[in-house]
Amino acid sequence: MPNNLILVGTAHVLEQSIRDVEEILERERPEIVAVELDEKRYRALVEENYDDISIKDILKSGEIYLLLFQWILAFLQRKIGDELGVKPGAEMLRAVEKGREVGAQIVLIDRDITITFRRFWSKMKFLEKIKMMFSLIKALTIGGKEEIEIDKIIEDDMVSHLVKEFRKFSPEGAKVLVDERDAFIAANLLRLTSSGKKIVAVVGAGHQEGIKKYMDNPALIPPMHDLLSVPKKQINLPKLIGFGMVAVLILLFASIFLSLSTEIILSALFYWFIINGFLAALGAALARGHIMSIIAAFLSAWLTSLNPFIGAGWVAGLVEVWKREPSSRDLRELSKITSFKELMENRLFRVVLVAAFTNLGSMVGTFLGAYVIFRLYGVDIVSSLRPVFGGLL
Repeated sequence: MPNNLILVGTAHVLEQSIRDVEEILERERPEIVAVELDEKRYRALVEENYDDISIKDILKSGEIYLLLFQWILAFLQRKIGDELGVKPGAEMLRAVEKGREVGAQIVLIDRDITITFRRFWSKMKFLEKIKMMFSLIKALTIGGKEEIEIDKIIEDDMVSHLVKEFRKFSPEGAKVLVDERDAFIAANLLRLTSSGKKIVAVVGAGHQEGIKKYMDNPALIPPMHDLLSVPKKQINLPKLIGFGMVAVLILLFASIFLSLSTEIILSALFYWFIINGFLAALGAALARGHIMSIIAAFLSAWLTSLNPFIGAGWVAGLVEVWKREPSSRDLRELSKITSFKELMENRLFRVVLVAAFTNLGSMVGTFLGAYVIFRLYGVDIVSSLRPVFGGLL
């Protein structure tokens, strides 16, 4: 570790961390105060009306679940902060304010939060995403009843334990959220310390050990362009299964329709329409969507299930925006919500929830609809596909 750097580890929701930051900066009076924030997180802390979200773009981009995950995670952090009487990120904001009071230059040293979450989401496996979302929803609806042990939160061994547990759950996810950010922050600090100026860096306690490791071994730091790159959408296993399922269904239906009567074809289409539509509409209803959003989910699911480029959730979400258009106030209120009831009443959150739940219902409807149709009409999948693939089957 460079001699001109003081690394301060904090817990993001503790009053004690704010006092520690104030005392160290007053005592050391550094020339530079570096904080574990990026531009977006900093602006979200200091600007009440900060808005960098286009809900329509989110719906079109397919990043619904990523945004939902971010909001639920932020909500849980606020909930813990409220129980401890501290706004999440308050110690970072106080470090900025106190740094300016002592005449220090303020430098934001963390990676763009959007890049971090996109890399995190792309690295996690499909089942890990499902498990994490259910865990977060469970924490939203059931959690918060156990007493929070403040002393344990600030112990380094507890922080290390939590990081280790997360690595067991999702090694690649932990690498993005912890290791990559440790490397990114360490690279920025090494650049700052080369100036010879006295620096106090305020970071989360969970990052201290990793930052020290990279600063002591700079050769381990990956190239900066690798840490800042956003993975392009790839054909991963879930997507491959989805495209494959759609292709097989289209081929099967085409083959079946050529060999069956018009009456049976119409009957099969009816089951496909009802099953897909009902489950998609059920998802929208569980998300407390507008009646028109529920109807849109019901009417569109049969077709979107056969189109991998558009989801029923996208349709239902856009209708929800049309009928209950979120305002800038909804975005501002998201940062102040303290209960699950308030969260569900927020129009912006509900749009995303409607889109996500509708997509889930439609996905289940696709598999269930195909299964019911094939069972009802005694379809032999291999025999039906043999005319298409010839001797391969």
